[in-house]
Amino acid sequence: MLRSMFSGVSGLRSHQTMMDVVGNNIANVNTAGFKSSSVVFADTLSQLTKAAGAPTDAAAGTNPAQVGLGVRVQAIATNMTQGSAQSTGKSTDLMLQGDGMFAIQQGDGTFYSRNGSFTLDANGSVVTNDGGYVMGWKADEAGNVNTNSQIGKLVIPSDTVMPAVATDEVTIKGNLDKTANADGSARSVQSSFTAYDDQGVASKIYLTFTNSGTDDKWSVGWSPTADGTPTALGTGIDFGATSGATAAPTSLTITGGPTGDDITVDLSQLTGYVGTTGTSSLNPVADGAPIGTLTGFSFGTDGVITGNYSNGYKQTLGQIAIASFNNVAGLRKEGNSLYSVSTNSGQPVFGIAGSAGRGAILAGSLEMSNVDLSAEFTNLILAQRGFQANSKVITSSDELLQDLVNLKR
Repeated sequence: MLRSMFSGVSGLRSHQTMMDVVGNNIANVNTAGFKSSSVVFADTLSQLTKAAGAPTDAAAGTNPAQVGLGVRVQAIATNMTQGSAQSTGKSTDLMLQGDGMFAIQQGDGTFYSRNGSFTLDANGSVVTNDGGYVMGWKADEAGNVNTNSQIGKLVIPSDTVMPAVATDEVTIKGNLDKTANADGSARSVQSSFTAYDDQGVASKIYLTFTNSGTDDKWSVGWSPTADGTPTALGTGIDFGATSGATAAPTSLTITGGPTGDDITVDLSQLTGYVGTTGTSSLNPVADGAPIGTLTGFSFGTDGVITGNYSNGYKQTLGQIAIASFNNVAGLRKEGNSLYSVSTNSGQPVFGIAGSAGRGAILAGSLEMSNVDLSAEFTNLILAQRGFQANSKVITSSDELLQDLVNLKR
């Protein structure tokens, strides 16, 4: 009877633990990145009341007779399956679609999380809502990221300035029609583009294309003003017998221009089709830009942070590091949606999102809890009924003991 009472007590304790786990799962049903847990029961040692008997020629074998001594919690397992996505529209909210963990520095320690609800602090650092620093790799001045280097704090300072980009090429798109003007004069077409020097100073350059109307050859010249005398560029261009063919040569060079640098004029996309109206249209597209200030940023699926600048250019600012583990379920929960390394999780291996088994990043969304309410409510009933049944065992054992005490009266 005492054995049954102690078995009932172990059942109460174990089902109370199950109730605690189920209650915690339900409480965190709306916690971003939360991973639910489940309780695994196992029986305790059993008392041997009769040993097993081996079969002989005269008698068959007999099985051992044992009385169990109760139940215990064998494990509280963490379910690391993917949670559903919730769109937030906030650019700094990130969700991992697959395996991996964000690395978070808090104090002197490094922790790991699936909760991608991030923001920026006064210094431009990417941080959690509790003030932890999101870790990754910072890009150099040229926008290159070395993912083999040590990870550190990710910073997106608002005062970031992109140096000016000097113009070194302009591509001329469009068509040149050699049809002579109504008065028989040579056709002349002028177009212009803006060029920048290495300090970001802008200059206007005018290109003039002239054709006599008797062949497919066009002379090409440039000038810093619209009414200036053009400086010839080489021997000009020739569309040849096929007027729509790519011009030859396919490029010319402006030397000694206002920017101080040579500028290549790409003519490979220029055509010389002859029409009935004698119209020509040119669209110069030049590279180069003035000094730019940061106007915004975005996160890519690989965790790359791309800055958008006022000069129209983009540049990589950094990249988020994603940690993977041999046994991610072996991580220890530390509260605040953070995990720490345990002796059975393995050490983190940092890499790029979307590679080597790591999940890709979805910006503007958060991973919701993977708690299944229907399953949790079922477990809640099981825990309640299990607790009630074990309490009945204790009550019944107590009544039997009371009857035993009353025998001597």
